[in-house]
Amino acid sequence: MTWLIFAMLTVACWGLYGILLHAGQIKMGDPVNGRYKALLLVGLAYFLIAVLAPLFVLIVNKASWSFPFQGSYLSLLAGVVGAIGAFGVLLAFGAKGSPAVVMSIIFAGAPIVNAVVAICLHPPQGGLGSIKPQFVLGIVLAAVGGCLVSYYKPKPVPPKEPVTSELQQERTESESGYLFRS
Repeated sequence: MTWLIFAMLTVACWGLYGILLHAGQIKMGDPVNGRYKALLLVGLAYFLIAVLAPLFVLIVNKASWSFPFQGSYLSLLAGVVGAIGAFGVLLAFGAKGSPAVVMSIIFAGAPIVNAVVAICLHPPQGGLGSIKPQFVLGIVLAAVGGCLVSYYKPKPVPPKEPVTSELQQERTESESGYLFRS
């Protein structure tokens, strides 16, 4: 069951990904280029985690440095589509997509794409007719779930009004007992 722990680690990390990416984009203080700056730093993080960590493990394990073409090509393609996906997330945020809605659509839609493509690449024994209705129901529920989460997401607390120095002084005097109101 160790695989489940690693899967849940990924769920937690990818669940935080959109929230942190959006916050980083906003905190860049650059409405035009903040998302590209955020993606650049995501790329740096990928270099640190996805290049240096496996390099270290390969060296420690004294691995072969043979990289067959098909494995290399498909792995590189996986990185390309992952990076394009990250860029798409930022473009969705830049187009005023709410992180809760954008990420709900992505995390509901991605498993559907995964299931359909996997079935096309590796058809089930007995053909498409052997697919159980529960599988189809799962795909429908994933789509409906993504829609429901997006449509009924809770509204955030409205931002507080900025406190003026006069209002702040009034509050301070009131709290200290110098100002009484009837």
